[in-house]
Amino acid sequence: MINMAEKIPILKGKKVKTRILRPYEFELLREGAKKTENRTLLDECLLLGARYKECQNIQNNPRWFDGNFIHLPSEAQKKVKRRQMERWIRLSSMGKAILPYFFENKKRLPSIQAWDSSLLEWGKKGGLDVVGISARTLRKTYESWLIFYYPEATNLVYLSQGHTTLTSLQHYINLPFLEEDKNDMNKWVEGWL
Repeated sequence: MINMAEKIPILKGKKVKTRILRPYEFELLREGAKKTENRTLLDECLLLGARYKECQNIQNNPRWFDGNFIHLPSEAQKKVKRRQMERWIRLSSMGKAILPYFFENKKRLPSIQAWDSSLLEWGKKGGLDVVGISARTLRKTYESWLIFYYPEATNLVYLSQGHTTLTSLQHYINLPFLEEDKNDMNKWVEGWL
């Protein structure tokens, strides 16, 4: 049952409001994506928690995956906003399981403009209010879920995401998630810690 608090979209950001999805909202987005190849891209972009350009680089470099982590070298981050020279992206059990399909997917991640357009299209097809949805949504959503689900591991979340403590405090803590959300997050975040 959806209560009234869940109907209000979670939007974060000063200049550009970016949507942070509840698990049931992400499921609506997935439903709208329909094809397995689209869902694979969508799922892995969520589960990597990486910037969109980083997701594109990761898809083209399966050697960065060591079976447990993605090692994102400094050269992979040259053109993106970052705080760390290199980082190790921690993955959930589902993230590790889907990653080989992400690498082998014949459909590659498109330009960010085409990706934004696809996310809006899939959201509408899934019956989701698409306000604030963009490529940034998946990264912000996943970091928010991880911090809510694993509050004892916030420093690990920050490091894996490539953020500072201040950034995470300003954007990802104290969001209005419910216990039902936490239960629905489990399949996506289990095994991350």
